[in-house]
Amino acid sequence: MSTELVQTIADVRHRLEPFHSSHQVIGLVPTMGALHAGHESLIQQARKETDCLVVSIFVNPLQFGPKEDYTRYPRMPKADLDFCGILDVDLIFAPEVEEMYPTPSLTSVDVARITDPLCGPFRPGHFSGVATVVAKLFHIIQPQRAYFGEKDAQQLSVIKRMVSDLNLAVTVVAVPTVRELDGLAVSSRNQYLSPDERRSAPILYRALQAAQQAIAEGVLDCGEARKRGLAVLEQDQSVKVEYLEIVDPEEMQPLERITGPVRVAGAIRIGTIRLIDNLLTAP
Repeated sequence: MSTELVQTIADVRHRLEPFHSSHQVIGLVPTMGALHAGHESLIQQARKETDCLVVSIFVNPLQFGPKEDYTRYPRMPKADLDFCGILDVDLIFAPEVEEMYPTPSLTSVDVARITDPLCGPFRPGHFSGVATVVAKLFHIIQPQRAYFGEKDAQQLSVIKRMVSDLNLAVTVVAVPTVRELDGLAVSSRNQYLSPDERRSAPILYRALQAAQQAIAEGVLDCGEARKRGLAVLEQDQSVKVEYLEIVDPEEMQPLERITGPVRVAGAIRIGTIRLIDNLLTAP
């Protein structure tokens, strides 16, 4: 089966009906396009575990804040189609905004508590937009399995909790972060970094590693471990730190003391580009 592009809800449901009726496993990789090595990892794992693989490509306006440029987000439909074809994707669902939101939406999905720390204060409304569009995609496609990257750990926790709280019949699969050779987490936004900014960008990963190393050496006070990471970020004056926190891996709440597995999570700005990353670690 060659990769097929569908753009309407009715069409994607029609194409998937034979798979549903024969109880085959449908997998979904939700994306906003501009596909890269991180998406490739998601797609490759999904391909091994499903009978029919759907990649959604939709730049979702609901998850962009008022100061975030929705129109500037990279769109490369031809390259994405070729990318999916090489990776043996069955269906690409690439709806227009009017297809997903034909009228102003009066309904949204809000996951409390998990969305309060970390990226929450810096991107108001973002996680509601993510949860709402993912809930719609789950309802439209009805996959048994859906694949998300660990790079967006807070988003991953939001989706897992939404699925649990709403009793959605889908297994959320977390896929490890893909990195460049210098440790920078692969992201669609990396292409906007200037050469100088790109050279600075791996400092976030090094900062997370410094905090992780402190924990591995027996530092259990989160404040002390954070200091180790922040000291690395302070070495580059071009970097603006939004946060570097040590949180519990399920609900993303900042911790004072380490008693088990934690995520070291950080966000920085280099120029106009915002970068996030995290590492799972344990004492």
